[in-house]
Amino acid sequence: MALLEVRDLRVAFNTPDGVVQAVRGLSFDVERGSTLAIVGESGSGKSVSTQTITGLTRGARISGSATFDGIELIGASAKVLRGIRGKRIGMIFQDPLSSLHPYYPVGWQIVEMIRAHDHHVSKDAARQHAAHLLSLVGIPRAESRIDDYPHQFSGGMRQRVMIAMAMSLEPDLLIADEPTTALDVTVQAQVLDVMRNLQEQYGTAIILITHDLGVVAEMSDEVVVMYAGAVMEKAARRTIFYDNHHPYTEGLLASLPAQGDIGARLTPIAGAPPSLISLPRGCPFAPRCRYAFDRCWQETPPLAEVYDDPDHLSACWLSSNREVRHLDRQQADETNATSAVSESEEWSA
Repeated sequence: MALLEVRDLRVAFNTPDGVVQAVRGLSFDVERGSTLAIVGESGSGKSVSTQTITGLTRGARISGSATFDGIELIGASAKVLRGIRGKRIGMIFQDPLSSLHPYYPVGWQIVEMIRAHDHHVSKDAARQHAAHLLSLVGIPRAESRIDDYPHQFSGGMRQRVMIAMAMSLEPDLLIADEPTTALDVTVQAQVLDVMRNLQEQYGTAIILITHDLGVVAEMSDEVVVMYAGAVMEKAARRTIFYDNHHPYTEGLLASLPAQGDIGARLTPIAGAPPSLISLPRGCPFAPRCRYAFDRCWQETPPLAEVYDDPDHLSACWLSSNREVRHLDRQQADETNATSAVSESEEWSA
């Protein structure tokens, strides 16, 4: 049994404008010691899904199942969730400055985290452990900086403090929500190294929420690609990068800058994500998809096996046969190119 098993998770919020369907039928497993990356554009449901699993989406309409080491988290009591959050599931939030209390030293906050879950630990022992953790995540002079306040640290250092706090009780699962956002490339690499080293040391499983595919390539074992609250594709990291099936995944990868091709234009995905209050009929990605055909606009494709790989799932009506899908893509590209030429000629005329 996997450490975390999520099945058909659905999360909706009532708003004055209507019901926001933030997460629609999300399912995935996280094995012990592995890293699962959840990727997608902003608003695709990445953060909401993990916040729901840990009981942080109050007021939401929730259904489905999330079983953590045999414990059902959806619908669990506040007491059960408090016993799991922090101690067995650590969290690194997107903005460390707003996640750390500005009125208390960082060391005090780590000590409180430790003692809240283990009342037998003395303050002195907890403080020593906190200093050790800060040193472990690469903060210099940890013994003295333990008494500094969050505003006295740089963005990268604050993120390291959050990692130290999240790992203070050696959790079984670490949820990292955009852990490298707004950090420069050098600091990003350092933060990822810290997470990787801690994972190796403690055997912690990681859910990595990001839109940075470079981070995904470096850190993940498996990848879930989300769009408009639903899973578009799910597969091993290498499969997602080199043998993907869904046009949305293809579009995300095509939008990356070409390595070594300085000055080359990026290839964006046309259009914008749909409203989660009024989703389009059929495939949610159809209005932006270069390969969409009639069925895409009428029926929502199920998440199904493709390329004869039971671990590779895609929610797309394109053929699940690799060769046929390649031919369909070529034909669609030729048709789009012809249409573009015709439109150009009409404008010229």
